[in-house]
Amino acid sequence: MLKKIWPSIRIVLSLLLLWKATSGIDWNSLLHSEIQLQPIWFLLALACMTLAFLLGGFRWGKFMEAVGFPRRTFSYIGLYFAGGLVNQGLPSTIGGDSYRAITATHLTQGGELAQEKKLDAQLHQAVDIDHAPPRLRLSFAMAFIDRFIGVVGNNLLGGIGLVIGGATLAIWGQDLGYLVIGATALGLIVLALGLVWTPTRQLLNQFLQRFQMMNAMPGLQLAFAWPMNTAQAAFAVSIHFLTILTLFCCLKAYGVNAPIEALMIGLPALSLLLMLPISISGWGLREATLSSVLALWGVNPSITVLASISYGAITVIAVLPGAYFLLKRK
Repeated sequence: MLKKIWPSIRIVLSLLLLWKATSGIDWNSLLHSEIQLQPIWFLLALACMTLAFLLGGFRWGKFMEAVGFPRRTFSYIGLYFAGGLVNQGLPSTIGGDSYRAITATHLTQGGELAQEKKLDAQLHQAVDIDHAPPRLRLSFAMAFIDRFIGVVGNNLLGGIGLVIGGATLAIWGQDLGYLVIGATALGLIVLALGLVWTPTRQLLNQFLQRFQMMNAMPGLQLAFAWPMNTAQAAFAVSIHFLTILTLFCCLKAYGVNAPIEALMIGLPALSLLLMLPISISGWGLREATLSSVLALWGVNPSITVLASISYGAITVIAVLPGAYFLLKRK
């Protein structure tokens, strides 16, 4: 019963959080203030978010191609946008990741989708990874690696933000930044060593053989082997920085110059919170979190809420091209 009603509970929680974030806004005073909207910043925000999705789709496509899936980079980018659009109506990112992982297994060399009836069946039923075909397990593994690299970039960017402006957050803020960066870098080093050290490599091969996913090794090498792991981390940081620039542009549209280090702390922390399935695509949780964090730097919470709502709307607009890939199938 809880499993059935949980989606409804998430919707209610999202609405309550959004109401809580907006309840303190004096709309009458805000409308009569000297705020002058600058629409050009919204266009720049849309450009940044669209580029972030393009680069994210490109990265995932390279992982898929590395493990033997068709070399159709533009098709993977399209599926990435479609997955992003699916996420806008679901409480977490799991739905969109599942959609692109399942659909990609039916992608042909010509960019078409094969066995569409089987695809429809897979999309409308729970996937048991333990008993799924090896090709489907491999696709899910690449989606997981892509998401994991994204978390690495998110943590590194958040750590850099704490080093720059953590002192405003707390006395230990800067130390926490160094700790986050060090722990993330250490994790990457351990993974890289695990791929070359014979005992761990043998264990990994045994694990992949058990699940009939030996083709996953090139994807793991692309993600975690030295020196490619450094390039992947830098690429992931760049993608997340584009989302920060999106929020920065939304604030600028309302005439607010928010410190970039504040956004580098608030948005990565929010991204980690959004992994918890308690809201619909972050609505409500995003507004409540950002308004509290940016207030420490003197940013008007009311403006932050408006900018955050604009950020969410721009995200939806940015992934609308994914509707083409959703609608072209019956």
